[in-house]
Amino acid sequence: MPRLPSPVASAFAALALAMPALALAQDDVHAMHAMHDDALYGYLLLDHVEAGAGSQAWKTQGWLGTDLHRAWLRSEGERRDGRLDHGDIELLYGRPVSPWWDLLAGVRHDFGPGGTRDFLAVGVQGLAPFKIEVAATAYLGESGRSAARVGLEYETRLTARLALQPSIEANLSGRDDPARGIGSGLATLESGLRLRYEATRRFAPYVGVVREHAFGATADLRRADGHPVAETRLVAGFRAWF
Repeated sequence: MPRLPSPVASAFAALALAMPALALAQDDVHAMHAMHDDALYGYLLLDHVEAGAGSQAWKTQGWLGTDLHRAWLRSEGERRDGRLDHGDIELLYGRPVSPWWDLLAGVRHDFGPGGTRDFLAVGVQGLAPFKIEVAATAYLGESGRSAARVGLEYETRLTARLALQPSIEANLSGRDDPARGIGSGLATLESGLRLRYEATRRFAPYVGVVREHAFGATADLRRADGHPVAETRLVAGFRAWF
């Protein structure tokens, strides 16, 4: 029987398939570097701040730096029934490898029930063909732990102020972590569809629907704890950027 690839290897394979833009001619990359600006800039995006059916969730990212060197901060997580269900925060160094793609490396800290976990992180994020936003990251932690996350988002403009944003995110784990309710292999797949109204240039409330499904050993752990394997919830929240 052929040996199945590890989740981290699978994430790197998906990462490679999602990055045709990284095959830019070397002259184009050199030209981009020659035109860079050394001024210091910053950006903060509260991508999802939402609530629905007894849960609250957040997803945010920001950076500080120049055109070529940036410090990235990313975080996402969720509260359920008044207590933290899971959360993580990442501190990364990013550098462009093409006009549309950044290579990232740094650390990730997970927190929540079951204790904390720390990982080294390496990945890419950028804009794939058809204007699909891609973020793919592999993680290596203590005691041989490994994980991966691949997220895709797409934005469709309906009017000057209305936008529809479908998204999907897959989380994978290299080994079982029962204390945190995570099994090896594909752990969860979350898809969302959010309709937002840009009240101002920097603030947009939205409504949407989110579906999460657990797979394999993660689904078994949820069943054992009396939790649903899959759920769909309506959400309302806002998106803001600074």
